[in-house]
Amino acid sequence: MNQSILQTDRWADFQRSLGKTVLQADGAGWSYLAIREKTSLGSYLYVPYGPTAADGPALTRALAALRDEARANGAHYVRVEPVSAGFGGTASELLTGLGLRKAPLDVQPRLTWKVDLTQDREALLGAMRPTSRNLFRNIHKKGVTFETLTDPEQIGILLDFLHDVSERADFTAQSDDYLTQASNSLMPAGSAKLFVARLDGKPIAAALSYDTASARVYAHAAADNAHRKLNAGIPLVVTMMMDAKDAGMSTFDLWGVSPEDEPDHKWAGFSRFKRSFGGYEVAYPGTWDLPVNRRMYFVYTLTRRLRDYVKRA
Repeated sequence: MNQSILQTDRWADFQRSLGKTVLQADGAGWSYLAIREKTSLGSYLYVPYGPTAADGPALTRALAALRDEARANGAHYVRVEPVSAGFGGTASELLTGLGLRKAPLDVQPRLTWKVDLTQDREALLGAMRPTSRNLFRNIHKKGVTFETLTDPEQIGILLDFLHDVSERADFTAQSDDYLTQASNSLMPAGSAKLFVARLDGKPIAAALSYDTASARVYAHAAADNAHRKLNAGIPLVVTMMMDAKDAGMSTFDLWGVSPEDEPDHKWAGFSRFKRSFGGYEVAYPGTWDLPVNRRMYFVYTLTRRLRDYVKRA
């Protein structure tokens, strides 16, 4: 089964380090990592990009186990994102038939962009836009070098760039505490790396990856605006891809993208950037709710509708 980084033991350890209550279980063809979240109306279980299931019947078993887990923990509903059960285009009908209801909003991206790393290096480069390929091959001529770091103490390089981007653009990064703890927890375990581009030794761009044995996720990235004309972020991504390939990973996941037919989407700019590296789009079923305490779930949905109505008014 293809398991998201968000469903791994390493991610569970990271969430616990943040003070979260994490529940895990597995069975024939399925497993889950659920995080207990609290709201003013009670608690629910959130299963990011999960549960992991080999097929439809395995997903049914996983949902039954999650329902029992929710009852045991006093949770009113379970919020799931089943990305691995092979639904194809029939996801909505099948998930509705399993008693799930579409959540008001998707938590994790419903569309992502991936690159197949099982290709040889020339095929990977050949699938990229010429600009991306040429920058990777030639940027060293401008004095730019790249390094890979696994020391959590170095995360400050990325944080400084993220602060600058947040001040200049309509962008809200993860908090310093979150990314610092992610580095402290995941880097020593081999599940995260920091990639840095330097110009004459000075950092000008950085990106953090989350890794499993088979996939690398392009998680957080930012660059120095003073050197934006160098476009160091492009060869930095290619460096991350090639490093993942050399490590034996089969997939490079550039994470969320907007639909190609929505040019005005707020993600359109960086989605074009992600698609410039070749690859293919993957559509997931999105975020769904499994009501457990139906009365309280009704109260939750009604309260949310009233709140949304007030905002619109």
